[in-house]
Amino acid sequence: MEIRKVDGSFGVSAQIVPSDLAEIAEAGYRTVICNRPDGEGNDQPLFHEIEEAALALGLQALYLPVESGKVSDADAETFAEKLDAAPKPVFAYCRSGTRSVTLWSLGQAGRKPLAEILTATKNAGYDMSGVVRRIANQGRTAGDAIDGRFDVVVVGAGSAGIAVASSLLARAADLNIAIIDPADIHYYQPGWTLVGAGVFGADDTVRTLSSVLPKNVHWIKAAVAAFEPERNVVLLEGCRAIQYDRLIVCPGLKLDWHKVEGLVDTLGKNGVTSNYRFDLAPYTWRLVKDLKAGTALFTQPPMPIKCAGAPQKAMYLSADHWHRSGLLDHIDIAFYNAGAVLFGVKDYVPALMDYVEKYEADLKFNHNLVAVDGPAKRAWFDQTDTEGKTVRIERGFDMIHVCPPQCAPDFIRVSPLADQAGWVDVDQNTLRHKTFENIWSLGDVMNAPNAKTAAAARKQAPVVAQNVLADMGHDVAIGHYDGYGSCPLTVERGKIVLAEFGYGGKLLPSFPGWLINGKRPSRLAWLLKEKILPPVYWQAMLRGREWLAKPEVVN
Repeated sequence: MEIRKVDGSFGVSAQIVPSDLAEIAEAGYRTVICNRPDGEGNDQPLFHEIEEAALALGLQALYLPVESGKVSDADAETFAEKLDAAPKPVFAYCRSGTRSVTLWSLGQAGRKPLAEILTATKNAGYDMSGVVRRIANQGRTAGDAIDGRFDVVVVGAGSAGIAVASSLLARAADLNIAIIDPADIHYYQPGWTLVGAGVFGADDTVRTLSSVLPKNVHWIKAAVAAFEPERNVVLLEGCRAIQYDRLIVCPGLKLDWHKVEGLVDTLGKNGVTSNYRFDLAPYTWRLVKDLKAGTALFTQPPMPIKCAGAPQKAMYLSADHWHRSGLLDHIDIAFYNAGAVLFGVKDYVPALMDYVEKYEADLKFNHNLVAVDGPAKRAWFDQTDTEGKTVRIERGFDMIHVCPPQCAPDFIRVSPLADQAGWVDVDQNTLRHKTFENIWSLGDVMNAPNAKTAAAARKQAPVVAQNVLADMGHDVAIGHYDGYGSCPLTVERGKIVLAEFGYGGKLLPSFPGWLINGKRPSRLAWLLKEKILPPVYWQAMLRGREWLAKPEVVN
């Protein structure tokens, strides 16, 4: 017998025998529920045998049989009522555990978020995709009504979503496209590094979403709850169903602030900041300006993260300000990186190390931030040595810039679209889903081994547009993505190391070396970042004008 914990108060297993009850009691369970009808299998003990053994051990036993494959709404309601009243924790069983988990899932609908229910059941080894619509419908049987049908549905209205929709319309203006996103605001996130350095104002990086969406798309202002790819359906919160011929998934990623103990309680105060949030980037600049002496820490979590260079960009620009202000000798700078290298593409490391030495920054590799106490100005890191042993390190600070741990959004991680790590599973060249042939993905949420940057999405959008239209019969050519990503490493105010690379760290410069040599700091690269790329983003990328982004195609 294997007990699988679904949550802290509920566990399940396949069919048990009376002798298993001692182990169940020893595990701390106080109630046993049988969800399998007597006589369903020849190897199955009757419930009264289970009940007799349970009572002898002081456990409550309940018989709530459900026929296999026929969990009704009434069954789920009854199960939820009995579960609520039963002494906790509760153990349930059936032939495989699936009926018990299904009953629990339907009973928790409306009490817990859908993604939380699916995460708990998936972690326990059970796939609830067959009842996901019922869970989304407050645990009740849902009809087959469709609330909208489109040629193409795009999930996410970030840079990737808007760019791919615009690229599609630039090629086929008559497409019926819907974009699903609950947000009201669209952000130019690459600008937040410069907001944190006092170069941009926060307002320079924001527009209303309605003002940047392509005019000919349908905006569905809602959150996605789940996917039913076998039926070509996206389920929205509230159990509305949107049907598609082709689906493009690009909702970005999730900043998991809660993964660092104490961080959420102190963000934006006590010297704790992050350029990864629009409202906190101005606080970064305030802290940098105000710090005259003390300790400044900068952190980077385990990969993958959005723009892997951003954590050290914050360090370089802050240090440059202190250097120019004559304060550098009074400030102790340290960069705590959960990884083992400064930057993943070694060609750019020498130029970066010159600045690390210039700013006298202490590099701490294999140090992962795990906790912060803002009022006490203390941070804790797990340091891992070459043998994999971990020790907890404590460090004080006057200011700390935190890059949060990151993962795919909850509704993606529990979906049939995700790989084992939770990212949308695509072919890295075509960005087509490996299992569902009418689904594509781009941007931060998919699992191709490229840098998660806006520059990458700018290259991916035309590839996906090309391939969707080829699949629809509009074209025979297939676009290939080479893994391009760009990271303008702002090593000082006025100079940038322009890292441009593709799969395997292959250098993919956009400009000839005599113009911009990406291995060396460049004033022209700074001009590109500060003056040229923002209008390219707003006026070209989001409008389907593919400047330096035409896809490579094969027939």
